[in-house]
Amino acid sequence: MNKEYVPDWDQSVMRDDETAVAAKPQMINGVKQIVTIRLDVDMLEWFKAAGPGYQTRINQVLREHMDAQRAAAADYDK
Repeated sequence: MNKEYVPDWDQSVMRDDETAVAAKPQMINGVKQIVTIRLDVDMLEWFKAAGPGYQTRINQVLREHMDAQRAAAADYDK
């Protein structure tokens, strides 16, 4: 792990409404769930190479995919 990076695991995942809206407009309530997920090593290394915040970037990619799938399903239902 990067020695300069200090994880915020002990920080509350709850944010006040104003901060949550400003930081993540798509976030519904500012709550995140801790999970364990298995990822391909090369993909994880690629995300980590960009520096701290790789978990947030992975979450954003997954959110964009989810939003695209929901939009496609909504278009299909029309």
